[in-house]
Amino acid sequence: MNRSLAIAADKASGLSLKLIAAVNVLFLVSFLVITLVAAGAAGAGEAKCTGTSLVDELAQTDPAALERIRAEAARTPNGQGLLWKVAKEGSEPSFLFGTMHITDPRVVNLTPAAEKAFADAETVVIETTEVLDQASAMAAMMQRPDLMMFTDDSTIFSLMSPEEEAVVREGLQRRGIPPASIQKMKPWMLAAAVALPACEMARKAAGEPFLDIRLAEDAKKEGKTLAGLETLVGQLDAMASLPMDFHVKGLVATLALGPRMDDVFETMIVLYDREETGMIWPLFETVLPSPDDDGSGYAAFEEAMINTRNRTMADNADPYLADGRAFIAVGALHLPGEDGLVALLRERGYRVSRVD
Repeated sequence: MNRSLAIAADKASGLSLKLIAAVNVLFLVSFLVITLVAAGAAGAGEAKCTGTSLVDELAQTDPAALERIRAEAARTPNGQGLLWKVAKEGSEPSFLFGTMHITDPRVVNLTPAAEKAFADAETVVIETTEVLDQASAMAAMMQRPDLMMFTDDSTIFSLMSPEEEAVVREGLQRRGIPPASIQKMKPWMLAAAVALPACEMARKAAGEPFLDIRLAEDAKKEGKTLAGLETLVGQLDAMASLPMDFHVKGLVATLALGPRMDDVFETMIVLYDREETGMIWPLFETVLPSPDDDGSGYAAFEEAMINTRNRTMADNADPYLADGRAFIAVGALHLPGEDGLVALLRERGYRVSRVD
């Protein structure tokens, strides 16, 4: 690792991990990444997944720290569980289920209890149904090209210091992505793409669906009502509302961390499989903290991309929950916390209980 790369990785690792862990709440990433960086995805070929769990790593190197993380996670409201029963007097019960928007074999199937809830549902609701028709969705988003690309004289490199540009160019070279092909791309689009492990890129390039898409396709085949809670443009608008400097730093940090990002995704998969969503943020903050990050940038990200969207989702889910027998599937990181969907639905008068 050269000096520029080492400095960038040291300074921005915490920001990158917070940002990229949150990639899993962005439904649009799984839709856009193979469309806009298809060459890199195709080049992944039969790439093998190489990440290792940071939970297991910490258990070996610092078990006391792991216990502190578990204690903090235990204080996170609704930080355990993927399937939740949602009930209110006058309506038949519905269910809320947390997903991961990736194609790893460990996360593309429902749990047995969730399978039954899905089978009994009359309505299936995902974050956005636009991902089922990629051509139409891309056409709609091209009505707002400013959300994905620079439409003025700016390029992604014109926003960076020479040191940052060196990190990005080197990182792109490692991934076989020509810098000239992405220089007009907004940094959040590129960061989402390069953060994904090569094995995930390969599966997406091969057309393997993630769970949300499979659920939507099954719902259509079975004649269930299918609906969405958001639009892709709405998600991009929220991302674009954040300071450009925040996104540039996130991109630089992502590329600087290199293969370590595979460990981030492996860790999220392990915690998801254990239904321990409340451990994700405390673990990353402990294992790879950033001494130069005061948290203000991520606080804005969390408000725009998680909390505000949670409120929108809760509002838009209400009619389906009122009708009853709905199965609502959203990214698992939308569920826990004081501002998570479980808490917000309870505030709206629903009885929400975990289903094991």
